[in-house]
Amino acid sequence: MSKADPIKKVKKLKSADKVVAPSPSPSASDSEKKKKKKEKKEQLNGTSPPSPMVVENGVHANGASEDKSLKRKKNKVLSDEEKGSKKLKVGGNSEDGAAEGAVDPLAVTNFRISKSLRDKLKSKGIEALFPIQAQTFDDVFDGKDLVGRARTGQGKTLAFVLPILESLTNNAEFKANKRAYGRSPSVIVLTPTRELAKQVHSDFEFYGQSVGLTTVCVYGGAPYPPQENALRRGVDVVVGTPGRIKDHFNRGSLNLKTLKFRVLDEADEMLNMGFVDDVETILGGVEDATTVQTLLFSATMPEWVKQIASRFLKPGKTTVDLVGDEKMKASAAVKHLLMPCVYFARAQVVADIISCYGSGGRCIVFTETKNDASELAGALSHGVARALHGDISQAVREQTLAAFRSAKFTVLVATDVAARGLDINDVQLVVQCEPPRDAETYIHRSGRTGRAGKLGISVMLYDRKKEYMIAQIERKAGFKFERIAAPQPADIAKASATSSIDSIREVSDSVLPLFRVAAQELLDSSGLTAVDVIAKALAKISGHTDVKRRSLFTSTDDATTLYLQAGSTIYSPTYAFNCLRKFLSEESIAEVRRMQLTADGKGAVFDVPPKLVDEIVSVATAAEVGMAEEEEDMEVEEVEVEVDNGDSGSSVCGSYVIRFYSFTFQGSGGKRFCTCQEV
Repeated sequence: MSKADPIKKVKKLKSADKVVAPSPSPSASDSEKKKKKKEKKEQLNGTSPPSPMVVENGVHANGASEDKSLKRKKNKVLSDEEKGSKKLKVGGNSEDGAAEGAVDPLAVTNFRISKSLRDKLKSKGIEALFPIQAQTFDDVFDGKDLVGRARTGQGKTLAFVLPILESLTNNAEFKANKRAYGRSPSVIVLTPTRELAKQVHSDFEFYGQSVGLTTVCVYGGAPYPPQENALRRGVDVVVGTPGRIKDHFNRGSLNLKTLKFRVLDEADEMLNMGFVDDVETILGGVEDATTVQTLLFSATMPEWVKQIASRFLKPGKTTVDLVGDEKMKASAAVKHLLMPCVYFARAQVVADIISCYGSGGRCIVFTETKNDASELAGALSHGVARALHGDISQAVREQTLAAFRSAKFTVLVATDVAARGLDINDVQLVVQCEPPRDAETYIHRSGRTGRAGKLGISVMLYDRKKEYMIAQIERKAGFKFERIAAPQPADIAKASATSSIDSIREVSDSVLPLFRVAAQELLDSSGLTAVDVIAKALAKISGHTDVKRRSLFTSTDDATTLYLQAGSTIYSPTYAFNCLRKFLSEESIAEVRRMQLTADGKGAVFDVPPKLVDEIVSVATAAEVGMAEEEEDMEVEEVEVEVDNGDSGSSVCGSYVIRFYSFTFQGSGGKRFCTCQEV
């Protein structure tokens, strides 16, 4: 028997290819090339930002009269003389002036960004903008109100930070007053959570240093006096949550009379968190809205966000929508997995998921309640997890997030409110302990991974009570989950062994003499080969000293899933039970649970207690061939079975895939009547 090829159910999504500028004409002379290189070098090394009418790097800077598309910018011809010669080089210059490489049209040098700010970006490893940043930069810089929509994790924060900083530094009134004591802020940014507020503040603070801006972050849970003192001294940018900003506005410590920019970041989530009245109060607190530029960024566009855009943004506002009517609204950089799991088994299942899919990196686990977050964090062993929720003090929350970012622990168990807006680029895995209340919440949760151009994995658990929510999420978010089973012993052992091997490799060779005698005695007395002894040692180190079978329906270890394959069509679960009665006692039949038919009608899948597995498999084998075959004579085959939920009375019709390893028993002459295989 050969190993069956696994069925591929996941549709692979292509990432958009970057637009590349055409290579320069090979007919240009070496002297002309060198001359143009020198001119370009002098241009890039300039110390001041270009004027609004400057043509920079082949892109016209005046967005008012030019088409804003990157393609038009890329293909704009400067002059007949310069055609084919004025191109930026990529990857360094060759000594002999060899042919130049193509330039990325999203490169920061293609935009009206000053050298000091470009240097700050380069220090962060940023040499090109994300699409949402590139497609909104000119409109924001040129003073237009804007609605920006992009999937979570695509760089919406820098999409407003960069053009705002450049606009302010080119504003004469701002430059005249930016050092004045007690000045009112020029920018106010509203965010739904304190964590997101701190991250936006951090970006403004870091990049604002290059142009001399000062920033303050205000949020609930922190004392008022330090925030009031900072506002009294005078700041340029205020970032905070709607509740605390409204408090400062009502107390008179925040004055909006000189406001030039107001920004709503993650506007959709402010609706979910009940900030509607606070947001409308703050936006309505500006005396002359015609002098203020309003920017709204969001991953989704619920009705309230559309109303806010209609009420508070100017009629000539620009909308940049990178999601549009696409069906796939969740991040395409994330692999979306779905796993059945009952409530009481989730602690062990989550631990196994982290072992198998976490790759040793950071992981965020979402729970619905604060109590669940605390319990699950405590259940995850070895101190690898900490909880983050609303009942934890602000000081502890900040310490927890700082430790998570610095990898002092790798698993953050959080509620939606606590983890909203976390921008940590190297989160490898997101686990959702149950389906969220709506598709938008799923999009935001899964978007914590797969950020900044990296790939990620999102695993959502569910039980039968909430199975109906899966189809709703898939339909509204426009994608299909890949159905998987909980990690099985082989998966867990493989992942644990990898981690244990890494730990062994870290042991210094200097300790070998101390353990060599004991190791030799163990090898001599065990009667096993050296490889088997090492295998047992790895099993002990990883904590997996026995094999626990696990149900594919519930992910618990109190049941094992078996696959019944018949030679003819099985029309109903009753027919499957009758097949089992041919060789099982009524006592054993009474232990069978969760009988479901396969989609092809040729078999059934069901759970039995682990204690009955050996009995059922051996009896089924004896019924087929007249005797029980030894385990070493069995062939292991990887199989995928589609189970038809319509036949099981489930609230969700259709089929899903169960992947498992099975033992196949061959009868005499290679014929089968009925085989019972362990999943």
